[in-house]
Amino acid sequence: MYRIVVLSLFIFSLIGGLNAQNKHGKETMFPSYTGLVMAGYQGWFRAPGDAANEGWVHYGKNGRFDNDNNTVDFWPDVSDYEKRYKTEFKFADGKTAEVFSSADKSTTDLHFRWMKEYGIDGVFMQRFFGVTRGYKNSNKSQDMILRNALSASKVNGRAIAVMYDLSGLKADGEDCSSVIEDWKMLVDVLKVTNQGENQTYLYHKGKPLVAIWGVGFPDRPYNIRNIGLNRLIDFLKNDPVYGGCSIMLGVPTYFRELDKDCLPDPYLHELIGSVDIVMPWMVQRFTPYVHKYVEHFRDHLIADIKWSKENNVEFVPVICPGFSWRNLSLGKPELSRYTAYGAIPRLGGRFFWDQITTVILAGSEMIYVAMFDEIDEGTAIFKVSDIPPNSEKAHFVGNDGMPSDHYLWLTGQGAKMLRKEIPLSLEMPARVETNR
Repeated sequence: MYRIVVLSLFIFSLIGGLNAQNKHGKETMFPSYTGLVMAGYQGWFRAPGDAANEGWVHYGKNGRFDNDNNTVDFWPDVSDYEKRYKTEFKFADGKTAEVFSSADKSTTDLHFRWMKEYGIDGVFMQRFFGVTRGYKNSNKSQDMILRNALSASKVNGRAIAVMYDLSGLKADGEDCSSVIEDWKMLVDVLKVTNQGENQTYLYHKGKPLVAIWGVGFPDRPYNIRNIGLNRLIDFLKNDPVYGGCSIMLGVPTYFRELDKDCLPDPYLHELIGSVDIVMPWMVQRFTPYVHKYVEHFRDHLIADIKWSKENNVEFVPVICPGFSWRNLSLGKPELSRYTAYGAIPRLGGRFFWDQITTVILAGSEMIYVAMFDEIDEGTAIFKVSDIPPNSEKAHFVGNDGMPSDHYLWLTGQGAKMLRKEIPLSLEMPARVETNR
């Protein structure tokens, strides 16, 4: 009798496994990352009175945004925004300077309209580890923004994907279990990978693409060997209900050598070998101040691509328009590196264009732009003001006399070159129309 019961349970379990229904949609408008230029999307700016009701977030510190509590280096051009929020900063003519909030649906709608207008393929929505701790609650402001983004991506036909950033994971016994549960919630409640007709979630190799960022950096408090990364990867790839995904892993620039900005742990190579795409973080690693920086960047990329092919993993490079986090770093000795305004200068787009052409010439088939909306660290490609509200007490970086949409336009031109829709040009193109 016992054997019959055990056999019955085994058969029932086997049938249940065979009947497990994968919850991802079978079709998408974007079945592959190949040929696309995607950007990172923080979506973390908040203002008093917005839909999140969290006060000032990521514009300043201590819950304030003023001369003594400013943490952004660029000022957004808000002329196109439906909702704007007054600040304590003033322009030279005495007019009050305003900003946007990422929590407003109209903001997300506008950003995705820009992506469509300028030919940017889509974005990876950044999802930080702290958000996953509350995976049972789907009413967080980050989820509200993700919902808005999913809607806007369909309206504008732009690709969208989730990137889990492990920043915030602690060294006190935490692991990646909450990321697994959060992904289940996103699939079940927000239906990120099953949006119905004209789904826009980004797939790769015909499977939903999920990114995990922050693996192998020595400044992280967690040990990559004991936070369950292998279990997370196995779940995303093989779970019969929520898995069947492709995975992109965000690692340090010098992941090949396991030195410089990378942990000297060969386990990182094992993790990379278990995913589909490797994405080395290259922000702050290359600068136009270095002699022959283009050649140095090119040689590094060629070696990365060669290593990736030899290890059966695809490669996506990270490019950025420049870097500046002077206001964010004030009073923080740990951020002392690159503390000058415009520490990695944009050069009117020259630095960005050099990277675009170099990654294409090196053989890259897809590109990640850091970032769409990051004005804390000065990597934003969205519209920024060339005449910010500077004063004796406050300073922001301008746009080198270029139109506010300059980097949106350049990114779109880069996407066309990547797909060979226009000839590759080492010379940064000149715009005929700049009155947007």
